[in-house]
Amino acid sequence: MTTPSGALRASVIARYAAGSIGTGGFATLPGLLLAIYLTDTLGVAAIWVSVILIVAKIWDVIIDPVIGGRSDRSLARTGSRRRFMLIGAILLPVFFVLTFAAAPGLGPLASGGWVLVAFVLAATAFSLFQVPYIALPAELTPDYDARTRLLSVRVVVLTIAILLFGAGGPALRGVFGGETPAGYLGMAAVAGVLLGVGMLVASFSAPREPVGPTPPRQPLAAYYADGIAVLRRSRAFRALLATFLLQALATGMMLAGAAYIAKWVLRDPDNGTTFLFIALIAPALVCAPLWAVIARRTGKEWAFGLASILFGLAAMSLVLLVWVPGAWLYAPVAVAGAAYAGMQTLPMAMLPDVISHDAARHGTGQAGVFGGVWTAGETTGMALGSVALTLGLALTGYREGVAGQVVEQGPNALAGIVLGFSIVPAIMIALSLWTLGRYPLRRHDIEPVEPVAVEPAP
Repeated sequence: MTTPSGALRASVIARYAAGSIGTGGFATLPGLLLAIYLTDTLGVAAIWVSVILIVAKIWDVIIDPVIGGRSDRSLARTGSRRRFMLIGAILLPVFFVLTFAAAPGLGPLASGGWVLVAFVLAATAFSLFQVPYIALPAELTPDYDARTRLLSVRVVVLTIAILLFGAGGPALRGVFGGETPAGYLGMAAVAGVLLGVGMLVASFSAPREPVGPTPPRQPLAAYYADGIAVLRRSRAFRALLATFLLQALATGMMLAGAAYIAKWVLRDPDNGTTFLFIALIAPALVCAPLWAVIARRTGKEWAFGLASILFGLAAMSLVLLVWVPGAWLYAPVAVAGAAYAGMQTLPMAMLPDVISHDAARHGTGQAGVFGGVWTAGETTGMALGSVALTLGLALTGYREGVAGQVVEQGPNALAGIVLGFSIVPAIMIALSLWTLGRYPLRRHDIEPVEPVAVEPAP
C-alpha cells in the first residue's frame, strides 16, 4: 500500500509496471500484424477486415463499462480488484494464441470468422485485466507527482514491451516460417506466455482495502448509466478521454500501417518492421523520464500538448514517402517516438487526477467505472485506427492474397498506405489538441495549496 504522504514502495511500482508487458504487447501485436495476417496470409479482403475489427470493438464498448462497475462492486465486497485481473491474465494468452491459429485451408470466409470469435474472446479477457488495472493508480497514491512517477515507470516498461513485441514479433514470425500460418502461430505462442506473465505479476500490485458494505447487484443498464453519468458530470474526463481516443486512432493507424510500409514501401517485411520499432522505441525509452521532469515544471497538460505537437509534425513529414521512399523515414519516426513517450505517460498520469477530483466532489467507489469507460475509448480508438487504415486500403485498390501467392500493389494502393501512415494521423493529432485545450484541471485543483500561517505582529 502507500504511506500517508503518498510515497510508493519500489516493489509496488515494479509490480504495477509489469502489467504493461501485457497491455503493451496486446495493444502492439494485433494492431501491428492482425490486419496484414488477415489480408496477406488468410486472403481476407480489406473491407471484411474492417468489419471484423469493428465488430470486435463494438463488443469492447459493450463490455468495458460492465466490467468497470463489477470491478467496483468486487472491490467493495472483497477489498481488492485482484480477482478480475487474475482471470484476465490467465485467459488472455489462450485466446491470443487462438486468434493466430486459423487452420490452413479453411478459406477466407471461415478463417475470418475464426479470427473474429477468437479475437473477441481475447479482447474480453484483456478488458477483465485492463479495466481494474487502469483504476489502480488513483488507489495506490493520492499524490499528484507520485502518480506521474508511477506512470512514468509504467511507460518505460510499456515502451520496452512495444519494442519487444513490435520488433520481436515479426522476427519470431520469421523464425517460425514467415508470413505463413505456422509463422504466426509460433509467434503467438511465445508472445502469449510473455503477456500472461506480465499481467499475473501486476495482479499482485492491487491493494487490499477494508471491506465495506456490499453494494446491491445492479441490472446491466445501470452500468451504462453510471458510465454516462461520469462523462456528463466530469468535464475533465470528457476532454481527456476525447484527446486520448483521437490520439489512439492516430497511433493505431500508424501501428497497423507499419507492416504495410515495411513490406510495400521499404520492401523488407521482417527487418523493416523491426527497424521501424527500434527507431520509435529507443527515443521513447530515453524520453519517458524526461516528460515527467517537464510535467513537474510546466504541469501535465502543457507537457502533453508539447508532446502531441511534436508527434503530429513528425507524422506529417512522412507523407514524403509517396515521392521519396527510403531509410530517411527513421529520423521522423524517432522524433515521433520521443513524443510518443509523453503522449502515453502524461494522460495516464492525468486520469488518476480526474478520478480523485471527481471522488472529492461526488464520493469514492467509481474508479472502476472511469476505468471501464477509459478502456472502451482507448481500445476503440486503436481499433478505429486499424479500421480507418484498412478502409483506406480498400478504397485505393489494395490487393489481398494468401501465403505464398505473389501479389503486387498499384500506385494508388501504395499512396493509400503512405497517407494512412502520415497525413491522416497528423489530422487526428491536430483535432486532439483542440480537445486537450478544454481540459480544466491544474495542480492546485488536485493538491490545494495549504494556507501559510502568519505570526501576528508584536
